[in-house]
Amino acid sequence: MNERIPVGVLAATGAVGQRFVQLLDGHPWFELREVVGSERRAGRPYGEAVEWRLPGGVPDGARDLPLLAPDERLTSPILFSALPAEVAGETEAALAAAGHAVFSNARSHRMAPDVPLIVPEVNAGHAAALERQRRERGWSGSLVTNPNCSTIHLMLALKPLQDAFGLDAALVTTLQAVSGAGYPGVPSLDMLDNVVPYIGGEEEKMATETRKILGGYDEARGFTDAGIAVSATCTRVPVRDGHTESVSVRLARPAELDEVAAALRAFSGPPQELGLPSAPRRPVILLDAPDRPQPALDRDRERGMATVVGRLRPCPILGYKFVLLGHNTIRGAAGASILNAEMLVAQRHLPAVGGRLSASAR
Repeated sequence: MNERIPVGVLAATGAVGQRFVQLLDGHPWFELREVVGSERRAGRPYGEAVEWRLPGGVPDGARDLPLLAPDERLTSPILFSALPAEVAGETEAALAAAGHAVFSNARSHRMAPDVPLIVPEVNAGHAAALERQRRERGWSGSLVTNPNCSTIHLMLALKPLQDAFGLDAALVTTLQAVSGAGYPGVPSLDMLDNVVPYIGGEEEKMATETRKILGGYDEARGFTDAGIAVSATCTRVPVRDGHTESVSVRLARPAELDEVAAALRAFSGPPQELGLPSAPRRPVILLDAPDRPQPALDRDRERGMATVVGRLRPCPILGYKFVLLGHNTIRGAAGASILNAEMLVAQRHLPAVGGRLSASAR
């Protein structure tokens, strides 16, 4: 990029908002210019207003930025939203209508018929829906969402299998980290010495989001769901970061186990082809050790942007099974949105960015 693109973060003091601020520090394409928080904290420097919970302290580039109130006018062409779902719907739509390219972590718009739900290695072509979105809604900006933090990592593991063999069904049980509940999240007395076998709305999201992401898009029909049956059980476990998932799959055609392994190891997509700044070199890492992946050892691989797969073996019921692990607040949240923005900038899907593209990012 010849000139870095100004960006803003909505709900910048929360758990995911802090991760956005951390990941944007020193970004080669994006420059953090605006941070938005609650009315109560507005007006103070970000470094004073935020109760920083991540390693390393508040980045120097964000420390002195004034925390803006939710109703203040924003000028950054790209906005990253960490807003909670109960307020995200109306706010994000208003900002997109006003000309901003909004990248959202909230569930509010994920299943809308004109809103792309993107994992760039999996369904980059769904960005074509933005032209229809702007035309039919009369927006000068746009709105793109990324999936639930567990769905993202499941998609990265399933897509290579879908491409190579087709997919009929997936059965998944998640062991989700407490950071997925935000801060302060789940009370410690509920989590210590315990597993909570229910997370509201997660199981439904994993099923519906999977079918949209693995499905198709064309201008005439819009989004069409993939014909895969998904059954999910979502649990909360006493792990700080890193969602683990136990997955069984039924493929559309038979395959040898070494063929399945080869498909996982060879997988890549547009972010890798384009050399995007946040793209993992290997989006799927397959481990051979019988006791991996483990959150404490593997969640930070590829700077937290990869899905780590292990224990690949036959399943007597569906055919194949494996365990996957992914960082829930990096690739599962803030990092996913930043990678989406990088891809759409590089592929010139964002008129709001205007002439800031250099030849190297096209």
